[in-house]
Amino acid sequence: MLVGDWMSTDVATATEDVSMIKAGRIMRERKIRRLPVVDKDGKLVGIVSERDLKAASPSSATSLDMYEMTYLLSELKVKAIMTKDPVRIRRTDTVERAALIMRDRKFGSLPVVDEADKVVGIITDTDIFRLFVSITGIDQGGIQIGLRLGVAEGSLKPVLDELRRFEARIVSILSSYDRGGPGQRDVSIRIQGLPETRERELRAELEKTGHVLYWTRD
Repeated sequence: MLVGDWMSTDVATATEDVSMIKAGRIMRERKIRRLPVVDKDGKLVGIVSERDLKAASPSSATSLDMYEMTYLLSELKVKAIMTKDPVRIRRTDTVERAALIMRDRKFGSLPVVDEADKVVGIITDTDIFRLFVSITGIDQGGIQIGLRLGVAEGSLKPVLDELRRFEARIVSILSSYDRGGPGQRDVSIRIQGLPETRERELRAELEKTGHVLYWTRD
């Protein structure tokens, strides 16, 4: 799953000489929290966030009057408050890598650049949620089976054999290594195509293995 297939291409940007007031207006109108800053060639040179704007704004205790504050903010350019050389990602990188960076750095989005470092898009937490919904198949409904299995080769085969025997259609299979103990993994399988009687029979067969964590119908 590549960033280029899931990123938002309608990305708002600002140049270095844009005023702080205009940058804030762009962010409000587009409902975004981070605004990529580009040079005249469209290359990424910085990023300005809501936090940057708030930090640069006069405090409520300032002695400046309204007109002085307006003038000050209109003169302050984003190049003075932006984060220079920000973290970026390429459209040929995986979405998983983007998500890992965003989780570790607590970012809500990452600018996406091409080989010339020009901004071509942005990947946001909303885009990643959209991908998650797609790969899980939750929008197709069905039955989700949670299993705790070993990590050895072939540990999933008996389960797949049972699903095949019952002619269940597999929508998705996902694995997680965070909650099980050493040598274990949690596997989530979404299936469709079973009437209730066959579902009960399949559940009974799988529960005999002792691997079933949960069984739910969406």
